[in-house]
Amino acid sequence: MAPFIAGVLTVWHIMPALLAGNVVVIKPSPYTPLSTLRMVELFQAALPKGVLNAVTGSDEIGPILTSHPAVAKVCFTGSTRTGRAVMSSAAPTLKRLTLELGGNDAGIVLPDCDPAAIAEGLFWGALINNGQTCAALKRLYVHDAIYDAVCGQLVSFAQGIKVGDGTDKASLLGPIQNRMQFEKVAGLVDRARQEGARILCGGEPIDGPGNFYPVTFVADAAAGMALVDEEQFGPALPIIRYSSIDDALEQANALNVGLGGSIWSADTARARDLAMQLECGTAWVNKHGAIRPDVPFGGVKSSGFGVEFGQHGLEEFVSLHVIHD
Repeated sequence: MAPFIAGVLTVWHIMPALLAGNVVVIKPSPYTPLSTLRMVELFQAALPKGVLNAVTGSDEIGPILTSHPAVAKVCFTGSTRTGRAVMSSAAPTLKRLTLELGGNDAGIVLPDCDPAAIAEGLFWGALINNGQTCAALKRLYVHDAIYDAVCGQLVSFAQGIKVGDGTDKASLLGPIQNRMQFEKVAGLVDRARQEGARILCGGEPIDGPGNFYPVTFVADAAAGMALVDEEQFGPALPIIRYSSIDDALEQANALNVGLGGSIWSADTARARDLAMQLECGTAWVNKHGAIRPDVPFGGVKSSGFGVEFGQHGLEEFVSLHVIHD
């Protein structure tokens, strides 16, 4: 997880917990501890001693926190597999949980769309932070009537996006965060290629040091390919052709995840109706991944439970206490 995204996630867990009157212990990812530690240091300058605390280290520290009887509430953002481990560790003490887990969000493009008009929104819906966000668009279903045109517009837009070192002001996208994830993305793309998918752009690691992988659009992808069925969490987007909206909805809902989804159409009323049929916590119309601090955000199925943001998110950090007089 990139430091910026890690810092943002930290803030939206810390703030409602503090506003609700809680004392907080945060354990950052072992891949991105420094930004979190610096942020906690700044917070501590304004807070009473002991109100906000940070513990860093490797993965074995997590279970110590999640199983400790003095910890009443656990918020976790990460993979479904780790979320299950958190839930299991917290079960003996019946802790309350907010789990925001893996996504693999689907987007469906209807045939009435103008491919040139939606290309930029599709691109950044999928590639914000180089695809390394939970609610990025990770599977794109495009109607047969405009499939080739949408593919072409996405490739054309990608040609103006430089992937490179963040110290270069021309770079708009950076590296994959760690080598393990880099190899996973590269492997998923290679496997899709072997299974008959077409690589429209990218598809090969960028020469030189670092975990730099280019924006990669993969056409003729299909259900059953690992690139479609697994959350890639990187800059590789499978584009799946469909001819029936019922089929597209069925495919979008087929996986046991449900963080976000989107419908793209010139007819916003119809798009809203179809968005109601997506099995996910948040559905967008003609955009993807946009979140607001006043609107609840959370997943269904194996994407977790509980919400962040808004009044509902604040209430995750309080306990109902009824007094009968």
